[in-house]
Amino acid sequence: MMWRWPFLLLLLLLRHWAFGKPSPDAGPHGQDRVHHGTPLSEAPHDDAHGNFQYDHEAFLGRDVAKEFDKLSPEESQARLGRIVDRMDLAGDSDGWVSLAELRAWIAHTQQRHIRDSVSAAWHTYDTDRDGRVGWEELRNATYGHYEPGEEFHDVEDAETYKKMLARDERRFRVADQDGDSMATREELTAFLHPEEFPHMRDIVVAETLEDLDKNKDGYVQVEEYIADLYSEEPGEEEPAWVQTERQQFREFRDLNKDGRLDGSEVGYWVLPPSQDQPLVEANHLLHESDTDKDGRLSKAEILSNWNMFVGSQATNYGEDLTRHHDEL
Repeated sequence: MMWRWPFLLLLLLLRHWAFGKPSPDAGPHGQDRVHHGTPLSEAPHDDAHGNFQYDHEAFLGRDVAKEFDKLSPEESQARLGRIVDRMDLAGDSDGWVSLAELRAWIAHTQQRHIRDSVSAAWHTYDTDRDGRVGWEELRNATYGHYEPGEEFHDVEDAETYKKMLARDERRFRVADQDGDSMATREELTAFLHPEEFPHMRDIVVAETLEDLDKNKDGYVQVEEYIADLYSEEPGEEEPAWVQTERQQFREFRDLNKDGRLDGSEVGYWVLPPSQDQPLVEANHLLHESDTDKDGRLSKAEILSNWNMFVGSQATNYGEDLTRHHDEL
């Protein structure tokens, strides 16, 4: 006996789309393999012209920043004051906002989209509502419930699904650090967003190698690298951008210049060292708001420079601000 979700394939595709885990045979998507740090904002950092959109989104998050734009200046400042209290309370509660507290707040804001995606997944996977997600719960919610030996016997391309299942289980086992086959929220986050966790680095590299290493020699050859980006059509001349990618492979991917990528080189490619963006922005906000130059921010200092931290109907992301922020 067996039951499975209707439209299994659709659900699988939706799950992989929603939580950032591509199907092994989803086609060329090489550019998406590189896990850069989550950007604080897509807006230009253009304070010099009174446009504080970048700072607003970095400090509040994009969605909350939009909410602030609808507020009156008075309400915007009042809410900012409450945020200042929360930042200090989350730190040492000494009445000041330190660089570390400001950085922690911005980092927390930066990760909001991850928390939201995990919350949505948690509702789907924790089917017995016991506050944990077991491997069997996740497997059954994703692939359907099969009796032993019957896995995917009723779907086309069963072998592909078996490989996907095995790959998911392996990733789950690595994320499940205490080995109890039950994921806490933190462990489920590691499963869904492995690029955010140092202990998941090896699994990200292994999955990338498996996707690209078609001849199974343990390396990524240049043609395997290109095949992940571009499908050549018969008689078609190779585009210039593909030739540029070949050059990128030789000059920047293949670090030891042996003509192929090993595991460490793949890791450096897909999980490159990233700048501490929250720290950079925290330093920027501190520098611009610390009027007495004591290396910390009082609530009054933040509120006096409130239009850099948050928006309102009056500022509208700086459209009504024509002077430099240091002149305000």
